[in-house]
Amino acid sequence: MNVLPLCSLLIGSSFLGAAVPAASRDETTSVTVVVSSLVSTTASVRLYFYNNREGFLKSGKWAFSKSVKPQGKSEFSLPVELPRGEWAVAITQDLNNNDKIDKNFLGIPTEPYAFSNNVRPTIAAPGFDECKFTVDEPGKVVSIVLKD
Repeated sequence: MNVLPLCSLLIGSSFLGAAVPAASRDETTSVTVVVSSLVSTTASVRLYFYNNREGFLKSGKWAFSKSVKPQGKSEFSLPVELPRGEWAVAITQDLNNNDKIDKNFLGIPTEPYAFSNNVRPTIAAPGFDECKFTVDEPGKVVSIVLKD
């Protein structure tokens, strides 16, 4: 995979409203996603939660998404309820608050992004297996450092 798909895969869409995971609350467990090193303390951060390989980083194929305003802080914690299993998170920060990820003429994101497991792609988008973590018991903490 080359750099161009990285850009289109990096959520290449406008920020849509968050959905709730399909599983009922009884089948979920608590997970806290901690995002640090925000580039802006005011720009929205969008977290995209994926639970399958086939849809990973494909626009609209996430299980659900959440938007967080950092409220003047360079770090935040987001508690979520996730069904048990394998998950991966992709994060973007919308520095100019235009509800999309801006890209250069090659399609490479010009706004900060990050992935669970702090995967740092160089020339290709990461795969689900690189970014996945397992939700198997309550209290899981997933720490992600935002990339500028």
